[in-house]
Amino acid sequence: MAAFILRRLLVTIPVLAGILFATFLIKALIPTDAVLALYSGKVTEQKAEAAIAAIRAKYDLDKPWYEQFASYAVKVAQGDLGESIRTRRPVADEIGFRYVNTMILTGAALLVAVLVGLTTGIASAYWKGSWIDEAAMAVGIMGISMPAFFFGLVLIYFFGVQLKWLPVIGTGDLRSLILPALTLGLIESAPLSRITRSSMLDVLSQDYIKAARAKGLSEAYIVLRHALPNALLSILTIVGLQIGGLLGGAFIIEVVFGWHGIGELAVKAIGWRDFTITQAIILISACTYVSVNLVVDILYAWADPRINHR
Repeated sequence: MAAFILRRLLVTIPVLAGILFATFLIKALIPTDAVLALYSGKVTEQKAEAAIAAIRAKYDLDKPWYEQFASYAVKVAQGDLGESIRTRRPVADEIGFRYVNTMILTGAALLVAVLVGLTTGIASAYWKGSWIDEAAMAVGIMGISMPAFFFGLVLIYFFGVQLKWLPVIGTGDLRSLILPALTLGLIESAPLSRITRSSMLDVLSQDYIKAARAKGLSEAYIVLRHALPNALLSILTIVGLQIGGLLGGAFIIEVVFGWHGIGELAVKAIGWRDFTITQAIILISACTYVSVNLVVDILYAWADPRINHR
């Protein structure tokens, strides 16, 4: 197990290096100059020109690209994500609490997705061909087809505007988390439900399941004790992939619900043309996704010891 984890860590290093270089290229891909945008309308003034030159020197924008990348990599390794061009505050301070809020929203949405997806998937497999199976699959197709932001607006209309049960905007207590978490979680539960159903049906057709039934074991015990653990690898795969979907969906949902996370900040930073904040958010999001998938790989090895020997 330890050797497997070490191999996965070594493979992750070049991936993280590639992410670092890709985020560095953001500055070159931005179609407008953030520094000039900051001083829009003043670039002809002598003081403004001096200020622009000072900012370029401060952010190493006046150096060759390879020197800029070396400086950027060293700073990131030291935990320095730079300074916002607009607010003049450290990017780490701008992102800090917002990253926590995004992780809270993502975690709550993942919990909803897993609970709903596993429950409906297992129920569909258990009662294959019944009205429960048909209803779960119909709802699943609807969930896959419906955009998250539209579903969020529907929930806002019914539970916030009509029923007035829940707040529809802001970041605060647990009640303000319910609607955005339900929006993300229910949408992401649809593919998980379908994968769970497919995996469970495949396992339930195996000979050892037939042998367990011949022994007189209850169907519920067979499903939960024998079938579900063996269907776990396929389920873990989709859960790991869904983390990326949840992170990407959180960016949109945070804007819809006014949730103060890094997604909301990213939208603002793009409007400000503040590439330092945008760069840091992309870097942190990508590293989070890679870290989560590393954890999923380790869970693979725990769920199936045969993976340790590959």
